[in-house]
Amino acid sequence: MADEVDTAGSEAGEGARFTGAAAFQTAVRDFLRRAAQQGWKKLILSDPDFADWPLGEAATLQVMSEWAGPGRSLVLLAGDYDPIRRRHARFVHWRRQWSHIIDCRQSAVAEAQATPSAILSDGALLHRFDVGFCTGLTSTDPMRRVRLRQELDEWIASSAPAFPASTLGL
Repeated sequence: MADEVDTAGSEAGEGARFTGAAAFQTAVRDFLRRAAQQGWKKLILSDPDFADWPLGEAATLQVMSEWAGPGRSLVLLAGDYDPIRRRHARFVHWRRQWSHIIDCRQSAVAEAQATPSAILSDGALLHRFDVGFCTGLTSTDPMRRVRLRQELDEWIASSAPAFPASTLGL
């Protein structure tokens, strides 16, 4: 099946459904752009490993830099940070620059691949239900945001600090 975005229902807060890797990456880019434009204060990005996210792209990092600033906070939750280190070198550098607003958490090893794939903010959510087929939706529906927030809060509560901005040697 070709990558596609279905915007039916977007007027009612249901948002848009996406299918396919390219559509997912576009949805992530659009979500982050909207966060910067609308000044959302807090973002939670969650994924088993962020391997197929567009985090290393210069344009994505520009938008994230426009979003970042005083009063902003970003929580990253991953099952495994190694793919970020390998595939998103620009993001690793960006993360060092903005470490004062970023809290990186790692899911328990036994649950790493079950970590939700989502972005949550004050105003909207992006939830990828099936990582393999890249199917999910974006939405502004308050009830969906509450449910996703509860789920992510549980994951964050059982996670541990990870992915330090720098490593200090002796």
